[in-house]
Amino acid sequence: MRVNNLTEENHLSRRAFMSTLATTAALLPVAGLANKLLPANPAKTDRPICVFSKHLHWLTIPEMAKNVARLGYDGIDLTVRKDGHIEPAQALTELPKAVAQIRKAGLEVPMIVTDITDPRHPLTEPLLKAASQVGIKYYRTGWVKYDPQLGVVKSLEKYKKQFQELAALNQKYNIHGAYQNHSGSNVGAAVWDLWEMFQDLDPRWMGVQYDINHATAEGSASWVNDLDLFKNYIRCMDIKDFYWAKKEGKWEHQLVPLGEGMVDFKKYFNLIKQYGISGPMSIHFEYPLGGADQGKKQITVPKDEVFAAMSRDLQTLRSLLKEAGLA
Repeated sequence: MRVNNLTEENHLSRRAFMSTLATTAALLPVAGLANKLLPANPAKTDRPICVFSKHLHWLTIPEMAKNVARLGYDGIDLTVRKDGHIEPAQALTELPKAVAQIRKAGLEVPMIVTDITDPRHPLTEPLLKAASQVGIKYYRTGWVKYDPQLGVVKSLEKYKKQFQELAALNQKYNIHGAYQNHSGSNVGAAVWDLWEMFQDLDPRWMGVQYDINHATAEGSASWVNDLDLFKNYIRCMDIKDFYWAKKEGKWEHQLVPLGEGMVDFKKYFNLIKQYGISGPMSIHFEYPLGGADQGKKQITVPKDEVFAAMSRDLQTLRSLLKEAGLA
């Protein structure tokens, strides 16, 4: 599992920081010009279905866009983070190019995935500004860990202030930041702990990228309470499925193709409809796919095997949405 790499110990030196600021100032006019040249595609749906680009790191952005469009998706959930399709330090120049290439293929880029958690990190504001300038409306934040020295309560108090500052920055650039609930031991695994940080924030600027897979893993039945709690804070969603598998005497969270696991998508999408939740959906393919599942730059299976999996999950999701009256 990826954890946020924009921590205090990774902060740039003063000299590097000043250099970054100087580079940012020089490139902003370029980013602004690029924005004027990018045709924004009209939304085909209020719930566009996207491919999480982590699983296509083995393709260039133009190749990825061509194939994702061929498969029938609406858009791409683009990785703009360390080892992603775009490195955060290159976002000012590379993000406009990438968005233009993806839109040329007839796709949307409604959302991106980042490592952002610290509003004061020198790369945070330039990245948000670049994303806003090219019309991206949503981004996923990085994750934060509980500090064993502070404990749960004090850690949440610390992060609450941090995300308040980040929400203000999101408002400045008219973009929504979303924290993904992810099973494990980090902040957000239990989901309720995010409520302690976000309940006083404006959901237009800060919320949860709801992951029904991880919510089910942490609360097989109680996830419905989490969804009710955050229904006004959800602007985008992750879609994947799993079941518990016992291997060598230990139970593991086994990711599987959509519809083959234990996630109750019927109940989930009925509630999504009931609560009026909309926004882009990002399908994740984290079951064995020759390294594509892990975001590798090289894969060990035929590319058509990856595309077949993506096509299959897309059709499954569309069927589930249609059954729930959401398509």
